[in-house]
Amino acid sequence: MATMADVARSAGVSVATVSHVLNETRPVRPHTRQAVLDAVEKLGYTPNTLARSLVTSRTRSIGLAVSAISNPYFTEILQGVEAGALEHGYSLLIADPHDDPAHERTVVQLLHERRVDGMIVAPSADPRELLAYLGRHEVPAVFLDRLVEAPRIDQVVTENAAPTAGLVTHLAGLGHRRIALIAGRPGLSTTHERITGYRDGLAAAGLPYDERLLVHGHSESAGAERATVALLSLPEPPTALVTANNAMTIGALRALRDSGVSVPEDIALCCFDDFAWADLFAPRLTAVAQPSRDIGATAVRVLLDRLAEPDRPARTVRLPCAFVHRTSCGCPEQPRKGTLA
Repeated sequence: MATMADVARSAGVSVATVSHVLNETRPVRPHTRQAVLDAVEKLGYTPNTLARSLVTSRTRSIGLAVSAISNPYFTEILQGVEAGALEHGYSLLIADPHDDPAHERTVVQLLHERRVDGMIVAPSADPRELLAYLGRHEVPAVFLDRLVEAPRIDQVVTENAAPTAGLVTHLAGLGHRRIALIAGRPGLSTTHERITGYRDGLAAAGLPYDERLLVHGHSESAGAERATVALLSLPEPPTALVTANNAMTIGALRALRDSGVSVPEDIALCCFDDFAWADLFAPRLTAVAQPSRDIGATAVRVLLDRLAEPDRPARTVRLPCAFVHRTSCGCPEQPRKGTLA
């Protein structure tokens, strides 16, 4: 098995120079760096990650805590994080906090005990214990998807209010006057911002806000199914429906089917979160598409910036969403895509 000394001899440099190239601990001239990398490739040298971490106090690993199993939306974010981590030579340790504050605190501690260099977390609706742990142990971290009042934490989120308002005004433009929203789990910033967008959209369309048309599906399919049944049971049920995430879209569609309600003939439907099979439904689902993989990749870049400059001011990055116009809203077949915010 090739050693670092073998690489140094093959590249015609010192062992220290090889170490600087592999560990990125000091700038090295481009041609020298390339000679080292060529020697590594030629000899099949594999760095001793454990030994390197003992010297540098870095493991070149990132901890990721997102509810990827219970929320398919986070699966695409995970893919973006993984691609970004691998691009920069980092490995990934993954844990699922199940959107539970107590379990969230536990999995973050477990990741920290495995000496990850930093963490990317989709915080729960009550992140107080999480914030306390990260602050007490000075763990470099980036929050994604959900915005939290944490002035020292970097965050990567998408626009929520304006895209939701866009869905509402689109439905109002089609003549709908009773537009309902199935909102997510209370306490999440995404839920709050999408409700704000819903009300903004109603106001922009000159429609009154009716509290009976705003129901919570708690970000889950089963919750949205119950919420849809409740909406259909109103004396004046809605003629249009906005669902605030992909899991709730599935629940709403199930309830509509079981109730014999057709989309878009009996009720128009628009959803926040596009997903891979949304184009395969009949009708095809009109949706707001979040840049899921870009969210993950951006979170990695922001975390690496934090690791490189620990004292830099915290920043919040907001990414735009796109409007994917299909037919569940009642429009004829004319797919187009444009930015909502």
